Amino acid sequence: MFVPDQYREPEATWMAELVRENPLAQLSSNGDEGAAPYATHVPVILDPQLRDLPSELPGVTLWGHMNRANPQWAALASPTPVVVAFSGPHSYVSPTVYGTTPAAPTWNFTAVHIRGLLSRVDSEEDTLETVKATVRALEGRFGAGWDMSESVDYFRRILPGVGAFRIAVSQADGMFKLSQEQESGTRERVRCSFAGETSRNQREIAAMMGRLPSVPARVPSPGQP
Repeated sequence: MFVPDQYREPEATWMAELVRENPLAQLSSNGDEGAAPYATHVPVILDPQLRDLPSELPGVTLWGHMNRANPQWAALASPTPVVVAFSGPHSYVSPTVYGTTPAAPTWNFTAVHIRGLLSRVDSEEDTLETVKATVRALEGRFGAGWDMSESVDYFRRILPGVGAFRIAVSQADGMFKLSQEQESGTRERVRCSFAGETSRNQREIAAMMGRLPSVPARVPSPGQP
C-alpha cells in the first residue's frame, strides 16, 4: 500500500489497535494462473497469547478461519503469501467544512495492509481453539458477554466445515489520512464538524484527529488529494 509520509501512524501501536478494533478483514491470495486473485472477508484476530498491543506487527501471528467450501481455501497451500487488509473509520470530507476557496473534496480514511505467510491448521483441536479464541476476542470487544461453554459441542459438530489458519506477519503498512495535508485551523474545523455528526465513522475519525501530534501541514505527493 502506498503511504505518503504525512499519513503514517503517529504512534507505534496505532496499526495494532486498528487491527484489533476492525477484525473483519479482506484476505487476498493469488488465483490460478491467468485468473483474478481470491479475496474473502473473514474475521482475523491478533495472536490471543499476546498480553499487550504489539508496538510492531511484523513478527506477530494472526489467527483466522473461513468456510472450507470456499474455493480460496482449496487454493491455500502451506505456506501461501497473502495480503490481509483491515479498514478502519473513514468519511467523505466536503470543502464546505474548510471555509476557504479554492478547495477540493477528499476522503479521510484509515487502513492497515499486512503481508505474510499463511499456514493452514490441520489439527481438529487447534481448529476448535481458533474458533474459541475468535469468539473470546470478538464477544469480549463487541458482544454482550455471551458464554460459549454450552455451545462447544456444537462447535465440534461444525468443525469439518471450518478451515483455520495462522498468518506470520512479515510486513505491515498503515494509512491514517486525517487531514494532515491541511493547515491546523482547517484540520480543527474538520475535526469539530465530524465530532458533532451522528455517524459513528465521523465521530471516530474526529477522535483520531484529536490524538494527532500538532504538526504543520505538509504538501501532499503529486496525485494525492
